[in-house]
This record gives sequence, C-alpha cells and structure tokens, in this order.
Amino acid sequence: MQIPAVLLPHTITVRPYLGIGPYGDVWGDPVVVREVFVEDRRRLVRNQSGEELVSESTVRARPHVCIPVGSKVTVWQGTSLERTGRVITASLFDHPSSWSHIEVALS
Repeated sequence: MQIPAVLLPHTITVRPYLGIGPYGDVWGDPVVVREVFVEDRRRLVRNQSGEELVSESTVRARPHVCIPVGSKVTVWQGTSLERTGRVITASLFDHPSSWSHIEVALS
C-alpha cells in the first residue's frame, strides 16, 4: 500500500551523496521530488556510527524514492523557511497491510 497523494503535499530538492572524491564530498545533480511530507520537528537520532545528532526535519516519501545518507535536501523551497540539511538517517518502512514509505532525518 502507498500513502495517498493528498497526504504528501510538499516538494523537496535532493542532491544525492555520491561519495568522497579527491577534493572531499561529492554530490549529484539536483533532483526535484514531489509528493513528500516535510515535518519540522527537533529530535535526537543516531547516525550509522551510533553518534547522537539533532535532526531538525523529517521527510516522508514513497518507498521507491532514493535519498542516500549524506545527501543534501532542500525543504520549503521558495519560502522564508527554505533551508538545506544533510541526511542523517534514511529508513524504509514496508509492510503488506500498512502504508509503505521511507523516512529521512535531516540535520
């Protein structure tokens, strides 16, 4: 099952993290992702190495959307609230009798 589009009113821009190059971190070209839900809520999350970090926003999207850890995500684009955060965690929630989605915590 997928989350109905009416519950995903927001749009984000993702610059996917590609890895480390000779001059530091490398990101791909910006990709606009429609039909997401952005929630600005401060919470503690653990990154892949177990460190506790503060997440300022959570993004929920359909499960086929790929937003790798380390990517740059711009939320609220074109408004006074616009900001870009880095992905701390990306989690897949998949269940045959419930809404499947990914949840991304942003710095």
